[in-house]
Formats: sequence, structure tokens, C-alpha cells
Amino acid sequence: MATSDQNNKTAPFTSLPAMELGRGFDLLDGVRVLDLTSSIAGPYAAMTLGDMGADVIKIERPGSGDDSRAWGPPFLDGEALWFLSVNRNKHSVCLDYTKKEGLAVLHQLITISDIVIVNVLPRVAKKLGIDAASLQAIKPDLIYVSITGFGLEGERAAWTCYDLIAEGYSGVMDLTGEITTGPQKVGAPAADMLAGADAASAAMAALFAKAKTGRGRVIDIALVDSMTRFLGCRIVSYLGSGEAPRRSGGRDSVIAIYQAFDTADQPITLGLGNNNIWQRFWEAVGQPEFAELKQYASNADRRIHREELVQRIQALLKQHPRSHWLDIFSAARIPAGPINRVDEVAADKVLQQRGLFYKLRAGERDIPQVGTGIVLDGQSNQPRRPPPRLGEHTTEVLGHLLGLDEAALNSLRHAKAI
Repeated sequence: MATSDQNNKTAPFTSLPAMELGRGFDLLDGVRVLDLTSSIAGPYAAMTLGDMGADVIKIERPGSGDDSRAWGPPFLDGEALWFLSVNRNKHSVCLDYTKKEGLAVLHQLITISDIVIVNVLPRVAKKLGIDAASLQAIKPDLIYVSITGFGLEGERAAWTCYDLIAEGYSGVMDLTGEITTGPQKVGAPAADMLAGADAASAAMAALFAKAKTGRGRVIDIALVDSMTRFLGCRIVSYLGSGEAPRRSGGRDSVIAIYQAFDTADQPITLGLGNNNIWQRFWEAVGQPEFAELKQYASNADRRIHREELVQRIQALLKQHPRSHWLDIFSAARIPAGPINRVDEVAADKVLQQRGLFYKLRAGERDIPQVGTGIVLDGQSNQPRRPPPRLGEHTTEVLGHLLGLDEAALNSLRHAKAI
């Protein structure tokens, strides 16, 4: 850990725009979320709700906390950067609800919460007393959000799962990479992030319905479902045609010309998605007569001749460097772009200006963050709280929110429940 921390003063985030804590989005102001989750999917769902203005209380195991607190190196001032990426806008409360004293406190928190997010297997949730039936017996209008690998019911409900396993089940790994290589995992925790986004959006929809009906809901999110839904266009195409897609390095799109191409130096992406763009492309490269050839008139026609068209375009693009083509295509309104490395993405000034990358200044801490990615009324979001230290708000939440006095807190400490 120490070795990783030695480079923090010169880390790339130090050059990012600084952002102070502020009010941020207030769309869910007055909504309280109890986050009982660990790792990525659940914390991301809870952070999304927090980014929208909800008050999020993160419940963590005393001593160790969220699993992702240990996911490193790299670390920043002793904190795992993976944890810091999905846990802003939260309070951290250390509470061991495997003990009866801790469970009693958790139940008190349930009574004042609107949403609870859980990411343990159904049998574990029931054993711990945090299943939907148990918690909605305490608060009938509670919105209960479960995130698991395979769902709350069915023959796989008891199976453990990670993002990697979900990607394999979904089919996305089989379609990722070159045909000459083996299947590849997506270069990010895609199933986790998609499931977290699904959980947050479903919770917000349930809140909207609750305002009209007063009903609580049980939301069942499965990593495999979310990741599989991501392939909807591919799967529906197969179901309707019988043609199963195969790994191709991303060169088998339903759009005839929609892939990466080499240039004289660095590769670019190019998407000629309709007839107008097709025509503008050939005009931009100085061959307008080619766009008029009838054998290439429609996308379906171009798909028949895809191989020869790709070869022609590839030979053309290799005559000049990437910057030459990107300038031409931008002026001609042709969808094209670079293939950025992560360091190049983070240095993108336009994305920085949209509030997507910043260093959060919170007291003596500077923390790299990726923003909400949503602009509301012309403004990007502003965090209200930094990612919390483990148990940072235990006394504040239990004392001020639940009204527990020092004697009650000491009793919980004695029972090792906090």
C-alpha cells in the first residue's frame, strides 16, 4: 500500500479541475436510502441515488467495511481507489447486524428509510433478517432493492456470482475480441455497473409510483439479467433470423461500415450509418462519384459488398494520419473519432468541462472522481459528501438521527455491534 501511495502527489488527478463540496442535484431531496451492499453494483446504485439528492446511509462491517475498501493497489492515502469510485454522497455507519443489538438498530433505521439496497443471496438475507418480508413487516411501504447474480427465485438463486461470471453467462464475452482469440471480458465491470444503474432507475420509478399509491415494492435485479439485456439488439436479431453472431473484433455490425480503421499513424472509428452520411463521406474524401454507384445504394447493398468496401476505405485512410481525417470528417459531419487510452480520456478537456472528471476537495483530502454524467438545467452535478472513511458517521447518524444517547452507544460498543 505504501509503495502505491508514494506516487499520489504526482498522480494524474492532481491536474484535474478542482471541485468543492456543494448542494448538487436535489431531485431526491428528502429521500433516505439504506445501503447494505458491498463491492460495486450495490454501492454504484446507492451512489447514483445519492448523486440525485438522496440521503444515503452506508452500513458497513466494523473493522473491515465494504469489500472494495481492500481492493488494491492502487491506493490513495491508504484508501482503495475502486472504493472511492462508487461511494461518494454517503454516510458510513459501522454496524454488525449479525448481533441482536445491531439488528435492532438496523430495524430502527429501516423505519425512517424509503429505500433499502441489499446484495446478498436470498438464503443469507433471510438468515440475517434483511429479506424483503422481514423488512417490509417493519415498514410496509419500504422499497426493497435486491441485487444478486441470478435473481431472488429460480434454480440458480442460491448461486454466487461476480461480474466476470455474469459476463460469461450473458454472451458478451463470446462476442468480445477477435475471432482468432479466445473470448474476452469487457474492460470494465460492465455487469456490475449496468445492474447498479438498473437498480437505481427501478428504485426511482418505484418512488414515483409510491407517491401515488403508497405501496412498497420488491425490486429484483440480477447481474446476469442486466448484462444479457445489454445484448438486446444482438439477441433479437438472432431470434428473428436464426443467424447467431460470432466474435469479429467488432466488424460485423448491422451497419455496413461501422468499425475501426487504420490510418497512416493511429487508428480511428468510422460509422457510415445512413445514405446521407455515406454520400458525405465520399464527397469529403474527394470521390463523390463513388457514392452514386447503384450497387452500394442502400445499407443492405453495402452489407453484401462489405468486404470490398472495407478494403477500399482502409486503403484510402492509410494515406494520411488520424488528425487529417478527423478534421475532415468533423467538418463534413461524419461520425468518426479516435480510439483513446484511459489516460487520454481522463485528459479530455471537453469531458472535464462537462464535469465528468475532477478532483474533489474535501477538507485536507483531494479525491479523483468521475462525475454523474448528467447535465441538469445546464449544470453538471456537484458532490455533497466525499467517499466516507470507514464508520466516519456512526455516532452522528445513530446519535442525531435515531436519538441514541451516549449510554446507548456505549452499550452497542460493549456488544461489539458498532
